Amino acid sequence: MNNRIKEYRAKNNLTQEDLAKKVNVRRETIVFLEKNKYNPSLKLAHDIAIVFDSKIEEIFIFD
Repeated sequence: MNNRIKEYRAKNNLTQEDLAKKVNVRRETIVFLEKNKYNPSLKLAHDIAIVFDSKIEEIFIFD
């Protein structure tokens, strides 16, 4: 699975730390997500989508 978190963060002028705080995870979790080293739970994917006012499918690309 790939994702567009970094792209969406840039559009919204958010740092990894900012996003982490908004979805209640550690910054390292965002780092691992962006490097495709970690697959998020459905709840985390949903929370990230809410922050970006998008659908999960627009942020996470399921191969």
